Amino acid sequence: MNEGNSDIDLNDRPVFTAELKPYRSLGHRGHLVLFLIAGAMTFAHMAVFLISGAWPVVMFFGADFLILFGAFWLNNRAARARELIALSRTSISIRKVTPSGRETEHDYNPLWARFLVTRKEEIGITAMTVAARNRRTDIGSFLHLDDRERFATSFSGALARVKRGY
Repeated sequence: MNEGNSDIDLNDRPVFTAELKPYRSLGHRGHLVLFLIAGAMTFAHMAVFLISGAWPVVMFFGADFLILFGAFWLNNRAARARELIALSRTSISIRKVTPSGRETEHDYNPLWARFLVTRKEEIGITAMTVAARNRRTDIGSFLHLDDRERFATSFSGALARVKRGY
């Protein structure tokens, strides 16, 4: 019985895994520095206008700072999205995690699945999809163009090796 179980484990062992996540150029420390500088400048401008008697302008500076903070908060929230792709000899597992934490999982048989890449000559890869029968799952729509190229090359090569018998 152990031999049968070890054979199943070898077939289910991932040949290819990837965690796709949106790129953000500004980390936690960068956000802190940005908001400290923006807050200090906003406060200084608010003080100048308040001292000069133009107190209604102070509210606009406060609103601008709140809008900036809200935009960065939404951007950071969107950065929590993830896609986890695992390819083994018996399955392609695509697990998508939304920024709110909700997970959906899509499973495909690698022998029946196709990896479709849509390209535009001037831009590069515009869409990547795993499809089988009447189901489709988009992958990496939030990735930068260079990251899409790298992922597409790696994933399509791994899928081809699995289909050839690895």
